[in-house]
Amino acid sequence: MFTTWGALTGLAIAIVLIIRKATPAYALVLGALAGGLLGGGGLPETVSAMISGTQSMMPSVLRILTSGILAGALVKTGSAERIADSIVRMLGSRFALVAIALAAMIVTAVGVFVDIAVITVAPVALAVGNRAGLPVSSLLLAMVGGGKAGNVISPNPNTIAAADAFKVDLTALMMKNIVPALCALAVTVLLSSWLARKGRKDASISGATADEIEMTRNLPNIVSAVAGPLVVVALLALRPICGFAVDPLVALPAGGLVSIIVCGRWRDTAEYCEFGLSKVIGVSILLIGTGAVAGIVKNSGLNADMISVLNACHLPAFALAPLSSVLLSGATASTTAGVTIASQTFSGALAQAGIPALSAAAMLHAGGTIFDALPHGSFFHATAGAVGMNVKDRLKLFPYGTLVGATTTVVSVIVYLLGF
Repeated sequence: MFTTWGALTGLAIAIVLIIRKATPAYALVLGALAGGLLGGGGLPETVSAMISGTQSMMPSVLRILTSGILAGALVKTGSAERIADSIVRMLGSRFALVAIALAAMIVTAVGVFVDIAVITVAPVALAVGNRAGLPVSSLLLAMVGGGKAGNVISPNPNTIAAADAFKVDLTALMMKNIVPALCALAVTVLLSSWLARKGRKDASISGATADEIEMTRNLPNIVSAVAGPLVVVALLALRPICGFAVDPLVALPAGGLVSIIVCGRWRDTAEYCEFGLSKVIGVSILLIGTGAVAGIVKNSGLNADMISVLNACHLPAFALAPLSSVLLSGATASTTAGVTIASQTFSGALAQAGIPALSAAAMLHAGGTIFDALPHGSFFHATAGAVGMNVKDRLKLFPYGTLVGATTTVVSVIVYLLGF
């Protein structure tokens, strides 16, 4: 219905508007409208494609909205902070960077959004870094890399969007990228350790100790902290274990409610749910905008043209999965937006090429973690603010985060090629 040139121009308009600090959802909607009109479609056809694309997003949006209960419960009850603190204490200052990266990975993997996970782990990381004499750059890289590793095995918005688009089980998609996530964690530790040796103790690190940080808040015990995530894992695991499917729409909020109850905070349920909703509403609205763009791109010649480019470069068909999300997540500076648009646009083409849906979804999802921390996105600024780092210093860490994401992607491709 629309030309490739028109779809790409519309996407470029959206990117420019986002870089110019326009509201991302509105920028994407305007870009979609421009892309349809410039791509040769009339106004009715363009609007119809946008609405169709948005409608395809509704299952993901609904699941993400309910996942806010789990995210809100883990953060507000202190469960996420307790998990992070316990991991750091268990491994000690000697293995501080391993502990910090592992803590960020696990907190993200249990359902906390990656930027919130970094913000949650940051106080503990800074306290440990102060005692161990570690520079802020190494601490932030450990958290960002750990968060990226956890993001590909978590029930986060990008995972949900990819699972819905490829029509695969969410649990299976999370499990598929476990090996890539562990490899990304290892690379994170190596890179952050190298930065620590290269740098020096940063005077901006707070002098507080981990004990002083814990005294500022009444955290739950570790058993209560992990109860909610364990319930989510158990419910989602019922499908592969016994064939009884529990949709994430039910499993994620159920885990959140269990977390609230076992932590003795049931009187604050409404407050915690409201907090969780405030954290997912922005992502949900963003997905509506990405759906509008996906509707235009899906109905354009971009699918066929990208396959032609792959053939001309003698690249295999499966390369479309990671490459599409690498480009789109970089364009939008968002794993969720990039993975969503790529999934909605290319899932059909990958299926026609004979790529198994689960493998295609895993490779595409992994590719979305390479360029997701560009400065025109919120993740870049949220992570910098978590440790009080300026933009110039945060930019210096971008190549290292890219290497972590590239590790996830390359290993995900290798897992597919080996037939695992």
